[in-house]
Amino acid sequence: ILKENKWWKIYSSIPGMGKYLKSAFLDGCDMYSAENGYSEDLYLQCVSNAAVYRPTLVSTIFFSCTAIAAKMNPSLNKQIWPAKYSAFFISLLITLFIPNEPLFTSVYLLIMRICAMAFIFIQQIILIDMAYNWNESWVEQSNICESREWGSGKKWLNAIIISAVSLYIGSLTGIIFLYKYFIGEEGVSCGGNITVITFTLIGILAMTVAQLTGEDGSLLTTAVISAYSTYLAYSTVSKNPNSVCNPTLGNEDIWGIVVGLTLTMISLAWTGWSWTATERLTEGGVEVTRSLTPVNPARPDAASLNLDVPFIEDEDRPTTGLVMGNPNMNSANEEEQFNNRHGSSLWKLNVVLVLISCWVAASLTGWGTISGGIGEGGEHTAANPLVGRFNMVMICLSQTLAVGLYLWTLLAPRYFPDRDFS
Repeated sequence: ILKENKWWKIYSSIPGMGKYLKSAFLDGCDMYSAENGYSEDLYLQCVSNAAVYRPTLVSTIFFSCTAIAAKMNPSLNKQIWPAKYSAFFISLLITLFIPNEPLFTSVYLLIMRICAMAFIFIQQIILIDMAYNWNESWVEQSNICESREWGSGKKWLNAIIISAVSLYIGSLTGIIFLYKYFIGEEGVSCGGNITVITFTLIGILAMTVAQLTGEDGSLLTTAVISAYSTYLAYSTVSKNPNSVCNPTLGNEDIWGIVVGLTLTMISLAWTGWSWTATERLTEGGVEVTRSLTPVNPARPDAASLNLDVPFIEDEDRPTTGLVMGNPNMNSANEEEQFNNRHGSSLWKLNVVLVLISCWVAASLTGWGTISGGIGEGGEHTAANPLVGRFNMVMICLSQTLAVGLYLWTLLAPRYFPDRDFS
């Protein structure tokens, strides 16, 4: 494969470099070679996984360092970015020559799975927040339309219902699909898969009933979480190392990769937007619109207003003319204001980016599994079945925590009415 690449030919012409790079990437993958009875696809999959671990490990370390730095001094997060970029790419270059064992396929693989599991839980919070804002935004649009013309806001409420129903239909269709293809053949029972799928269905019904019988939450939010729970159920059963219980074993899970990366992009975009929106939409980040009515005696009447000048109070008006001051003092004040404003949130943003880095690695490598071998009967098998079962447990546990979290947001206000859960 490498010999057919022209860039590899140019690189390998440098004395010794091609040997070191090839040795680093193939380290630990020899066990999946044809000499040991495995197909070439397993060997290629092992090398491909190793290629994914390198940039994601560098990204994990990078954002871990920036999280620590932001916790100590938030202003460091916006400084010396050219040096940070350089350090990132130099680190990535160095990893090309580090063997897979033990750093990538042992140490980082375990860290990746734990952090990806944590991200599933964080992603649930992101989706809940996004769904609540989605619902509130459309309800607000409906109210605005109703205030202008009676009955014109129904289209927004209908859009909410249609979106919720569509998500529910997608979830139930997915459950039926899982029951049809992932519970085994006649005479062969796949108890683990049946348990996962059944509890997913029960969780969806429980969330829906809890939402409809209470005053908290919204049907659209419940529909979003139901669809996400169905996706996690598919991710769980698709990691089953038994080919009878997992028809996708031995095939590249394009669907899982696309959905996983799509959720990653949505979560990343929403996380970044939410963090910056907090700055834009709070009282300190936006000027409240003031009326043109001259209720303030100090304000000129409407006939003499200069529309090129913002309508701000005198005490908020920017200083004009020649300003004398200590630039170092101004810089120190700005840094102190930045730290006070973002000290409690910037490092958390970097922690989320750490988890996203690990989730990307898990999505692209199937949580580090090597599957696609051919058994004695010609069926596909998993080269590392224990890893597949371990991944099933981790994803299933994450799904349980995610559904439990949303149920708590619905039920807690009922059982603890004296407490503020807003």
